[in-house]
Amino acid sequence: MSSAAPHGRAPGRVRGLGAAFAGLTTRGRSFLAAGVAAAACSYVLGQEDLLRVGLLLALLPVVCVLVLHRTRHRVTAGRRLTPGRVSASGEARVSLRVENVSRLPTGLLMLQDRVPYVMGPRPRFVLDRMEPGGRREVSYRVRSPQRGRYPLGPLQLRLTDPFGMCELTRGFSAYDTLTVVPRVDPLPPLRPGGQAPGHGDGSLRSLALAGEDDVIPRGYRHGDDLRRVHWRSTARHGELMVRREEQPRRAHCTVLLDTRGIAYEGAGPDSPFEWAVSGAASAAVHLLERGFSVRLLTDTGSSMPGPDGTAGHSGSAHDAAEARGLLLDALAVLDHSEGDGLAAAYEALRGGDEGLLIAFLGELDEHQAAVAARMRPRSGAAVAFVLDPGSWAAPAEPGRPGAAWQDAEERLRVLREAGWTALAVAPGAALADLWRLAGSPAGERTAAGGPAGGTTGGRA
Repeated sequence: MSSAAPHGRAPGRVRGLGAAFAGLTTRGRSFLAAGVAAAACSYVLGQEDLLRVGLLLALLPVVCVLVLHRTRHRVTAGRRLTPGRVSASGEARVSLRVENVSRLPTGLLMLQDRVPYVMGPRPRFVLDRMEPGGRREVSYRVRSPQRGRYPLGPLQLRLTDPFGMCELTRGFSAYDTLTVVPRVDPLPPLRPGGQAPGHGDGSLRSLALAGEDDVIPRGYRHGDDLRRVHWRSTARHGELMVRREEQPRRAHCTVLLDTRGIAYEGAGPDSPFEWAVSGAASAAVHLLERGFSVRLLTDTGSSMPGPDGTAGHSGSAHDAAEARGLLLDALAVLDHSEGDGLAAAYEALRGGDEGLLIAFLGELDEHQAAVAARMRPRSGAAVAFVLDPGSWAAPAEPGRPGAAWQDAEERLRVLREAGWTALAVAPGAALADLWRLAGSPAGERTAAGGPAGGTTGGRA
């Protein structure tokens, strides 16, 4: 994916000699000061030769300023991102194109593009003399370990004279936005919740299974295939009627992401909250690719990326790709919520479509664990990946779990007794391993209150 910024155009002249003289470099100011000092000394000492030297030193930067000020340069610039959306820690290539559209050649040009500080220092380029109608292209790479949307630009162009006495800066107004989405990890083709692969995989099933007589027709529309004309209904209604397209029934899945600020500790790319966001993105993308209709829900009770939760309702590969892009774009800018509970998410799930429920939860107290336990759908599997910020901040010593870990185990037990497949997430845990465990018989035993093998596997 690539995007191109609209061309920016720098004005032909910098208005006002004041702005031009303000562009004097250190060298230019030094020459001007030395010339004035030499002229003053020649007057005091009565040395005419020193006066000529002073005038030469003082006039050189002034002439450079006037020549650069009167030069009518018309320069256009464009920027292209390839790609315009990258994963965290992924690289994007930024290509800059500068073109001289005036009838005069340019002098030495220096380019500087603005980038956020998290992406490193500002890239700078020096371009040699550009002939009329000439074009130059340069490029650089950017990388951000943190998801988000980052503006690139505007581009700044600095003109200088051959002696380096004066520099004039001309800015462009156009800028691009680089979207850094959460990291998406590939997951094994398993159905979480202990069901066999392929069960409920979202294969399309026709609603009209009772025969042609049960087909509900509709009026003919321009562009409909004549082979779909339903002649019995046409004769009955006196106008062309066509068979409706088969309405697919798709397997539904809800991915619940806990974004409460009080449920996570720390910040940065390796924080537990970033792991949860990346896990939710990986699970949603994986299920979209397997044909599921995915709804991404947060603890605030709102669906992402829109209020209607249409991100995952796709009927073709193109729609699934579009839904993936919308979902990742929404997760790129997701931040902590100010809520302190999961009640809003519970209300959003009540009376909804039954299906698979995948939850990424932060720290749970006794009350929130009980609320989460009631979220389990009446039919369909429910899998919870519970992150304990205490273990991420200060992991307990091996063999000595401590009170914090015992509390986390108690929260997992509450979820498992309610029918969840609950797995603990320790620092450095790979989602692919936890996903494989959730879809294995060991993961199914955790939902039935069996041995805590799922917890051990989740901590591996």
